Amino acid sequence: MLDFSQKVKDYEFLFKDSVPQNEIALKTEFFVETLKDWSELDSIETIKEWFLIKQKEISNQVTIEEIPINECKDWTSLENKITHDSGGFYEIVGVRVGQTNQREVKDGWDQPFIKQVGLDGGILGLIRTKINNIPYYVCDAKFEPGNPDIVQISPTLQATFSNLQKIHGGFSPNFSEFFYPQAHNDAVILFDQWFSEDGGRLYLKKNKGMVLSLPIEKIESKLSDRYKLLTLFQIKELIKLNSWVSPHLRSLISWI
Repeated sequence: MLDFSQKVKDYEFLFKDSVPQNEIALKTEFFVETLKDWSELDSIETIKEWFLIKQKEISNQVTIEEIPINECKDWTSLENKITHDSGGFYEIVGVRVGQTNQREVKDGWDQPFIKQVGLDGGILGLIRTKINNIPYYVCDAKFEPGNPDIVQISPTLQATFSNLQKIHGGFSPNFSEFFYPQAHNDAVILFDQWFSEDGGRLYLKKNKGMVLSLPIEKIESKLSDRYKLLTLFQIKELIKLNSWVSPHLRSLISWI
């Protein structure tokens, strides 16, 4: 079996003249990760089986139905917008767009928008860890009621600031303590930037994208069966399957 660490050393020459000295090792690791599936934990077929099981389990547990908007509990329809009774999460507002000669409707249009309270949405966080020197990414089989297939393979953490602040009265999201309110002391911050979101339906919204490196010992106790340690190669293979990988995970690995 090819040794990952040795392969990294073999390819370091590719980056010696193009990136700062302190980034060579990480850049080379990212490159080597894409060459093959280095996983010593699960094959891609095992991961597919796990994901289909999680989809079936959750589909059998939850119920989702469309209801009249004025019947949504804890939400209030005002004259000019729809808001959550807590004052958090997001609002539904109307927006009028004009002077749009560069678009299909040149005279402009009106539309409803989802407007995040405070405009900054939340944190999209991905944990990178290593086992036997091989990098893995902590991915979540995450349920969202609007997902076309109920469950999608998602980042480690995907939560609005309203959720992180527990405005809903529930629990803090799993792994959130490593990202919020500030990165955990044992974490190395690999990436920390604001992402823009879909400007066709989300009004001025941004999410904070973060990738942290943490030792496996710091996170293994929190890994339930809804999480999988996936290699970068495996994530990219899963992207080829219709709607299995969430757009947030796709955005985060686009940096790698």
